[in-house]
Amino acid sequence: MESGVAGLGGKVALVTGGSRGIGAAVVERLARDGADVAFTYVNAEDRAKALVADVETLGRSAVAIPADSGSARGVVDAVARTVAELGRLDILVNNAGVFPYGPIEDVSLAELDRTLGIHVRGVFLATQAAVRHMGTGGRVISIGSCFAERVPYAGVTLYAMSKSALVGLTKGLARDLGERGITVNVVHPGSTDTDMNPADGEGADHERTFIALGHYAEPTDIAATVSHLAGDGGRYITGASISVDGGFAA
Repeated sequence: MESGVAGLGGKVALVTGGSRGIGAAVVERLARDGADVAFTYVNAEDRAKALVADVETLGRSAVAIPADSGSARGVVDAVARTVAELGRLDILVNNAGVFPYGPIEDVSLAELDRTLGIHVRGVFLATQAAVRHMGTGGRVISIGSCFAERVPYAGVTLYAMSKSALVGLTKGLARDLGERGITVNVVHPGSTDTDMNPADGEGADHERTFIALGHYAEPTDIAATVSHLAGDGGRYITGASISVDGGFAA
């Protein structure tokens, strides 16, 4: 198959939390643009198998890896399996996430540890493992949140804190890896129509009042920016926080 428009022919990507929502859209977009793609999932086995089939119809290889990003061993093993089955690793997309919501007084220690384990520790460990296999042209892209830039209502303190940590991580990694020609960026989606936050769900009308464009994003909107950063267009972008939020943070 010819290389895709983003210059991803011959590249291999790993997307964490890739079986549904934004993650699945990223998997499909990277495959359409020429990459072979591995992705992790936890519960959605049927969706994972269907996504593998979809990628294969595009003429690319796909590997679905059952792995919990809250497990230190899980994310590291996912990197190792990607390299073992697809031969290399050029692009890591740290997408796996949860959405804790509620008053700060109600946040349990277990919920705190779980959220930070997935959004911060898991991203750090996956990246640490992945960059050992990357050379010049390697890409690390993390999926943050518009709440890292603006928190317009109560109940999302833990989520906002955990996603904000990705900004510092991204800037530090950009310095650590720049001399090796590896770029590191974070993409901050706004309200996106997924199972986690459906555009017709409870509270969606309220969320739309904060969005300058007045409507939710589609997962493909986020995937387009990820693919740009992963391809030739992203070669001189690093250490950046890029909002794809319809003007939520405007």
